[in-house]
Amino acid sequence: MSQNAKLTRGSIPGHLVSQTAPMIIGVAAIMSIGLVDSYFIGQLGSQQLAAISFIFPISVALSSLGVGIMVGINSVVARALGAGDDDRAARRANFGIVFAVGCGVVLGLALFLLMDPLFRLMNADEALMPFIRTYMKPFAISFPLLLAIMGINGVLRGQGEAQKTSLVSLTYAAANWVLDPILITGAFGFEGFGIAGAAYATAIGWACGIAMAFYLLRRTPLPFDLKLLKRCGVSESASAILSVAGPAAFSNAINPIGLSILTALVAIEGQAAVAGFGAAGRLQSFAVVPLLALSGAIGGIVGQNWGANKLDRARKAVVYAGVFSVGYGLAIAAVLFSFGEWFADFFTEEAAVIEQFARYLTIAAWGYAGYGLLIVGNGVLNSVGKAGLALAQSCARVFLVMLPFAWFLRGSWGADAVYGAELAANVLGGLVSAVVVWWVLKAKPDTRKDAEPPAETQAA
Repeated sequence: MSQNAKLTRGSIPGHLVSQTAPMIIGVAAIMSIGLVDSYFIGQLGSQQLAAISFIFPISVALSSLGVGIMVGINSVVARALGAGDDDRAARRANFGIVFAVGCGVVLGLALFLLMDPLFRLMNADEALMPFIRTYMKPFAISFPLLLAIMGINGVLRGQGEAQKTSLVSLTYAAANWVLDPILITGAFGFEGFGIAGAAYATAIGWACGIAMAFYLLRRTPLPFDLKLLKRCGVSESASAILSVAGPAAFSNAINPIGLSILTALVAIEGQAAVAGFGAAGRLQSFAVVPLLALSGAIGGIVGQNWGANKLDRARKAVVYAGVFSVGYGLAIAAVLFSFGEWFADFFTEEAAVIEQFARYLTIAAWGYAGYGLLIVGNGVLNSVGKAGLALAQSCARVFLVMLPFAWFLRGSWGADAVYGAELAANVLGGLVSAVVVWWVLKAKPDTRKDAEPPAETQAA
């Protein structure tokens, strides 16, 4: 066991708090970008707000693929440190960063080329397409910057450096907060770029985040060193990361993919329903920040202890995380249920949009506890190399529960069918995840999958 595997020692509740608390700040900062964007874009008009509602699930889906790559890097680094192999952790960390940037280039290019057919498939109104194109072109071009941040944060998380990852997130979020009002609606005599300004602000924020990320990485035991790439064993390192990153990326992307389909179904009900659904979804993303932070923090804790064969510590961490997920999920649901229309007033003054916003929260919010169990469970499964199971349960949640529910009831329930579908999917998904995770953690870890050829073989 490496001395750098600091999460294998000390109090489990203490590690959960120390790793989750800074991530709450970091994830909240990231989620606030969507809220700030929506606030200023909402001032441009309902068409622009509807356009960003179509854009939101696509941008989240692509970002989720990046999160999956980050999870894969986190997993292999944490388990290598837990097993006491610092050299392997360093090689895979450096390869992971380069690999993440390469994936960002591919995804950004694909988005740029497939933009129009993708949004037409979502039933985007032709009147909204100019707004969508204006935003998505700079977003797609700058997307590799986000993947670079994801790669570095994966290395930081694997080392248990939650505070550093949060500082990276705060850096690019703060840049976005400052630039949004200037670049979207204009300030200080500058007219602004409209909806495109949100994309420009995001891209500049990502560039600031990369600068901070590289600076912080230099101050850890696993700094970025291109010389290590010569010894990383490309096929071996790529296979190790992809064995987790591949399923994890699709597992993270499944929910926004489902959200894209739900948005298309809501679009049948009109632009007000789309605007209300989209704005409420961004508020929801902010409301579940502690659950998202916990799902990120649990990976490093369980991964290091699993790699060190400290199974009781891994199981204890999961129990504490599950109890928190249920308690917080029910508490925040009660708040959103009670004050839905009050929150809606921050986004729009249109009565029809406010009605759909509040209606969504009245129904869907009660599934947040189950959603917490699901994403924390996925974080656990990814950290122990069981990413395939995480993908399977995410797919089942969306394709066996959420979409059939919305599809078959949309004729009689209207938009409520979509909101009810989210509730049913989260409740059932959370219950299934709890059972699957506990079953997996009762088994002994198979460390053979982490074994590598000798260093001289890799270099060859």
